[in-house]
Amino acid sequence: MTADDLKELAARMAEFYDDPLGFVMYAFPWTTDKAIQLVPLPAQYRDKYQSEFGPDLWACDFLEELGAEVRKRRFDGQHAVDPIRMATASGHGIGKSSLTGWLVPWIMSTRPFCKGTVTANTYTQLHGKTWAQIAYWFNRSITASLFQINTGKGNMQIYQHDHPESWVVKGETSDEHNSESFAGQHAANSTSFYIFDEASAIHNKVFEVAEGGLTDGEPMFFTFGNPVRGSGEFHKSFHGMRHRWITRQIDSRTAHLPNKEKIAQDIADFGIDSDRVKVRVRGMFPSASTKQFIGTNLVDAAQKVMLRKEQVSFAPIIITCDPAWEGDDDLVIAMRQGLMFKILKVLPKNDDDIYIANLLMNFEDEYDADAVFIDMGYGTGIYSAGKSLGRNWRLVEFGGASSNPGYLNKRAEMWGLAKDWLKEGGSIPDDAELYADLTGPETVPRLDGKIQLESKQDMKRRKLPSPNKADALALSFAFPVLKKQGIPRGGRDKAFAVRGHDPFKR
Repeated sequence: MTADDLKELAARMAEFYDDPLGFVMYAFPWTTDKAIQLVPLPAQYRDKYQSEFGPDLWACDFLEELGAEVRKRRFDGQHAVDPIRMATASGHGIGKSSLTGWLVPWIMSTRPFCKGTVTANTYTQLHGKTWAQIAYWFNRSITASLFQINTGKGNMQIYQHDHPESWVVKGETSDEHNSESFAGQHAANSTSFYIFDEASAIHNKVFEVAEGGLTDGEPMFFTFGNPVRGSGEFHKSFHGMRHRWITRQIDSRTAHLPNKEKIAQDIADFGIDSDRVKVRVRGMFPSASTKQFIGTNLVDAAQKVMLRKEQVSFAPIIITCDPAWEGDDDLVIAMRQGLMFKILKVLPKNDDDIYIANLLMNFEDEYDADAVFIDMGYGTGIYSAGKSLGRNWRLVEFGGASSNPGYLNKRAEMWGLAKDWLKEGGSIPDDAELYADLTGPETVPRLDGKIQLESKQDMKRRKLPSPNKADALALSFAFPVLKKQGIPRGGRDKAFAVRGHDPFKR
């Protein structure tokens, strides 16, 4: 390239700083190289990029969201920004290795003096697949001539010719004894990045050390893998640490490349809810331990139940409020009518009791609710505010006595009723957080045989969040509720409160 060519290319790369999908469509020869023409470009992108081929839809969505996250942080080259963390769990064969092969040249070509580390669960996977895909795509990139691309054993690295130490990405094995190879990676004026392939089997120590490279500049952390383990750091990114990660679970049936006939055979042979199909096809983690109180099979089934409003119109409407306990918890307002449950509002921890009470009052009136139940733990202020507004709500003490001697306390009883409700055909929204909340708590063995759920504190020690959405469902089973006929429920309490007498109060 001439000096003018290099200057023009550099200017073009700068345009793709926050546009990774644009880079992928510009940097690779989609219209001329038949070897990469494997996936039809989704229809919504064909006119824009004037190409019939390109990334699959899930990958386009990933790259578009990545660009949005870059724009959101507005890194100025000096002041550190929050890390971009993106975790992708998938079934087999969706083309995730190709995505790693696009991410590396995009970062290296648009961010001078960036530093990166790539690893995988085994050396064979790293050298033979992950790094091989990165080299395959980088060699086809329009910026390939600016970099030295090495693929030899023990020499997996790509660096800019003039800056081999300060503008570089390396392939490192993920053995816990090699974890220090992930330490000390900093790029204060650029991007420090990590890519973990088949991340479910990478040792927790490697994750821990890599976090140290996300403290300055514009850091990025990408993890990919089949979700083969129900524990570990990859699992946590979808559960206990999900608030730190942008997560995706890609079903192989929705991707272009996988063999659909083989997938259909596996589903027929093993069942749609088998662990084999969950992991290899649906991109879901396997069923949890035997101590898990609510199994994933019940939650899977509940997400598939579709109910019409008229099918539950006979049942009372119950609105619940589970306030946040700590700063990283959410306040959840929900509604259940018969076998139908839905989330109405999710807010970060909010101590404005009057504001929350007004929200509850509005929902009570909108749905003409028959009862409103509030967790007593941090809900007494909300309850008091509602009472001052003439509302006849009810507090629920999770640690209180159970009406069923088989349960240790009210919390276990309510969760037990929620579990029975799921078995009876309860319908819940397709909500990843609700799914994780319902399947998270475990039972605590007791000599007296009573059912006891682990505490929220114990869950947090296992790096699981407080199950606020699931608690909102459980709250709806606190007390029996009858549907009132012909009485405006929300306004009734307020009207009688004004007159100082409520004949319905018992």
